[in-house]
Amino acid sequence: MLDQIRGRSYRDALIMLEFMPYRSTGPVTKVLRSAVANAEQNMGLNPATLVVSHASADTGPSLKRYRPRAQGRAYQIRKQTCHISIAVAPTTT
Repeated sequence: MLDQIRGRSYRDALIMLEFMPYRSTGPVTKVLRSAVANAEQNMGLNPATLVVSHASADTGPSLKRYRPRAQGRAYQIRKQTCHISIAVAPTTT
């Protein structure tokens, strides 16, 4: 999913994320909006001219939890997390 929005304009990326059938589009949309808001606020860039220059998801720390099993044993469950990073840059034209 991140490969599909990389290199697209901000508006196109939002439209694509809105109509994708994946559960992870919610957090990715939130990160993309945050990146554009940071670029607008800190750098004074116009959101209409921004392009997604970098988008990646790396592994994060695993939360270790235990579930009870038969005969008093415990079974370890690892809840995986990830770090989503998106960078935006102004168009070069």
